[in-house]
Amino acid sequence: MTAAQVVEFLGPPPPAETKHSRIASALRARPGEWAVVHRADTVTRAASAAQAIRSAKLAAYGPAGAFQAVSRTVDTEHRVYARFVGDPRRPPVVGGGAQ
Repeated sequence: MTAAQVVEFLGPPPPAETKHSRIASALRARPGEWAVVHRADTVTRAASAAQAIRSAKLAAYGPAGAFQAVSRTVDTEHRVYARFVGDPRRPPVVGGGAQ
């Protein structure tokens, strides 16, 4: 590195907002409440989407286990339902700690 080169210490910008980050954020805002988050063309795709949410295959739903998801067919519509249940790596707060 020469004297003419300057090092600029600057963190990267935040990740771009995605459809999945918006869905995960909405679910986190209402913990424990089920919501329809996707309508799929087939039963297989609905089941796959639910599994991707549960396992946090998509980073927005991490860590694995923080979201529950199931697929159901209602009439002819294949739906994915999900809800935020919390970070499984953090134990629940017990008692009335200071806030």
